[in-house]
Amino acid sequence: MTDLQIAKKVKLKPITEIATTLGVDPKKIELYGNDKAKIPLSYINRKKAKQSNLILVSAISPTPAGEGKTTVSIGLSEALNQLSKKSTVVLREPSLGPVFGIKGGATGGGYSQVLPLEDINLHFTGDFSAVEKAHNLLAAVIDNNIQSKSNSLGLDPRTITWKRVIDMNDRALRRVIVGLGGTSSGIPRETGFDITAASEIMAILCITTGLSDLKKRLGNIFIGYTFDKNPIYAKDLKVAGAMATLLKHAIKPNLVQTIEGNPAIIHGGPFANIAQGTNSVIGTLMGMSHSEYTITEAGFGFDLGAEKFFDIKCQSANISPKAVVLTTTIRALKYHGGADLKSLDIPNIEALRLGLPNLEKHLENIQRFKVTPIIAINKFKHDSKEEIQLIKDFAKIKNIRVAITNVWAKGGAGAKVLAQHVIDIAESNASKFEPLYKWKTPIEDKIETIAQKIYGAEHVDYNSKAKRQLKQIKELKLGHLPICIAKTQKSLSDNPKLLGRPKDFIITVREIEIASGAGFLIPITGDIMRMPGLPAHPASEGIDISDKGDISGLF
Repeated sequence: MTDLQIAKKVKLKPITEIATTLGVDPKKIELYGNDKAKIPLSYINRKKAKQSNLILVSAISPTPAGEGKTTVSIGLSEALNQLSKKSTVVLREPSLGPVFGIKGGATGGGYSQVLPLEDINLHFTGDFSAVEKAHNLLAAVIDNNIQSKSNSLGLDPRTITWKRVIDMNDRALRRVIVGLGGTSSGIPRETGFDITAASEIMAILCITTGLSDLKKRLGNIFIGYTFDKNPIYAKDLKVAGAMATLLKHAIKPNLVQTIEGNPAIIHGGPFANIAQGTNSVIGTLMGMSHSEYTITEAGFGFDLGAEKFFDIKCQSANISPKAVVLTTTIRALKYHGGADLKSLDIPNIEALRLGLPNLEKHLENIQRFKVTPIIAINKFKHDSKEEIQLIKDFAKIKNIRVAITNVWAKGGAGAKVLAQHVIDIAESNASKFEPLYKWKTPIEDKIETIAQKIYGAEHVDYNSKAKRQLKQIKELKLGHLPICIAKTQKSLSDNPKLLGRPKDFIITVREIEIASGAGFLIPITGDIMRMPGLPAHPASEGIDISDKGDISGLF
């Protein structure tokens, strides 16, 4: 059966029952029908959160379809609950871009899913819409201020960095001209669109700790300069309060359930290749406040989402994981060993052996943070015994725990061995998290540290625009902010064609965006785009709805 067919056969528990299981008064949650709800922020308990075992699920460098981090995260949480450990999985919300594009949704797969699948992947509780509206409100206010005679701040349109956003892969909107149509239609200027998941508002939502902090961060968004070269922030436009009002409900984490009827919290949805790639601090703390084990994931490979999880989120929220589960697939390793995408289902020991250095590098990266890794082999039906054994032998040589996970086919029962490894490591307190760099380190040193130690680059090169922006950032006294590098997920380098474990390459930073509200800097490398495009045959071609309202083709 397809994921959607499996999901439709599950009889969902009332969300009030799930709230009770989590430890939240069902009378206090905000209902979105019978199977979705918002949890009040008052249920976050920092003291209890410190007692929770936070487990991060990451992955090796993926194939275009992804390697199943979400599926493994859900299955691991199910397995821990089966082993009588109170566990909650905390995930990101899906963007419509991948849903209608190539990668699909973000609710897991097979018998390891969060439900209701259709609702979560299609609009959910409206959080993405609220982020989009808050972002575009600021854009409208900016252009209105340029147009205004009585309320003008003297903004120089040429310096405005704030674009608009839409939750769709639409490459035609990357660069646009606004303000055409005469004097009554605004001042013409060049701008563009990013995808909503890359919005600084989304980043702020996922790093904030509450409404007061949210308003402060929204006010700190850098807009551009006046003609007199004075910096302008959102607070100068007196719009932060209105933006926060639009996010009144979006700031509250969403409660749903797994196939096996366990709590799942889903909140926030930044991509990891162009943003910080992890769910909200609020969502994570909510899970930790009510769970013995809190399972969360970070997008794409460890070099992207997990590095940002450690260096940005963990330091900002003062949290740290007890272990990292590194989702590994035989097909991805063969891909990094030179096998063609169309042949990944065919056993190929030699390609697998050549791909192992990619796994090795990610394991080294985890250990740089002084956290214990566990290899989770996410099993596919075409994996051969010889291929599985090769990874086991590799893990034995490296003295790293390894477990086969078959959660797609078996749900939580397929991750019990992995869950026991997690329990053993958590109870041993073997991990002593250390960040890769200190925030106060000079900007260039922070970027070079990530590029050299995590990616394996020889050095970092900056083009002329990036050099000008570095100078600008220092003049704005924002050099103390952490780094959120935008980079392709297909390679450890910034070149998607360099697979495996490339060496002696140069990372090229073409520009650096300022996310002063979110509290980080975004060096943009290679050809990465903050507005993706659709493939030649997008997934939307196969999605339909019947006269009775039954959806088909959605996974």
